[in-house]
Amino acid sequence: MTALFDVSRWRPGPLLPPRDARDGALVFVVAVLCFLACLTAFAALAANRAAHGWTTQLTGSATVVVRARAGETPDSAAARAAETLAGVRGVIEAQALTREKAEALLEPWIGKDALVEDLPTPRLVTLDLDPKAPPTAQTLDKALRSAGVDATVDDHGRWIADIERAADMARLAALGVFALIAAAAAAVIAFATRAGLAARHEVIEVLHLSGAERGFIAGLFQGRFAGMGALAGLLGGGAAAAVGAMLRYFGGGAGLAPVLPLAWTDLLAAAPAPIVAALIAGVSARLAASRIVREMA
Repeated sequence: MTALFDVSRWRPGPLLPPRDARDGALVFVVAVLCFLACLTAFAALAANRAAHGWTTQLTGSATVVVRARAGETPDSAAARAAETLAGVRGVIEAQALTREKAEALLEPWIGKDALVEDLPTPRLVTLDLDPKAPPTAQTLDKALRSAGVDATVDDHGRWIADIERAADMARLAALGVFALIAAAAAAVIAFATRAGLAARHEVIEVLHLSGAERGFIAGLFQGRFAGMGALAGLLGGGAAAAVGAMLRYFGGGAGLAPVLPLAWTDLLAAAPAPIVAALIAGVSARLAASRIVREMA
């Protein structure tokens, strides 16, 4: 007698079943998209670090090409230039390169056979500058002219501008790729939501005609797909973090590559993946469900 009136036997089942055959495929696709998005974030952070390192190195150095005047040997002119520049504020060290070192720098450009004894090879002076307060090229050039040294100062300003421009392009490219991946994830989730609604069209229509509000129906799908998005983000972000850790460990200090140094802290970029994926999934599912229910009105 008790079994006939057991309330649990007459408890209505949920509108959305706990599991669906389509859920696994959707989680896999979103997890792959999260994996690619996290790898894109790793590459962007590595590129930004590499650009910052190159800029710091160039900002902290300069090169001076010294030409000997009449009655002066190239070595003595370079030594005088180094002595002059060593007294400029912001110059940590000024070193005049020997003829052999200057020719070693020219050899890749003009070839070894062209380096004859009579070739008037200009001397170079390398400068180590204070990165916090480096002197300008105008300041160095003024000091050389005051000392009567015929020289040209290269503060690497052109190269610094090129590196900064390349870094900006890398950031924009990474942001664009991330936006495309997020849009693809939203489109996949919206499509899956419409498919789920279409499969339960009769139930939703009955609820709608019975007075169920659009927000209630949309909320059911929002919760379901937000949970799926969080799971997919956890799987995709975890896989990306594992790949990044392997690259960082086996790559040593280079990380991804010598030109793209990856740090351990960069792996934290994968941490928000479950939250971001859940938000995208929930919002996309709610919008798609609300639109379909609206069309029934």
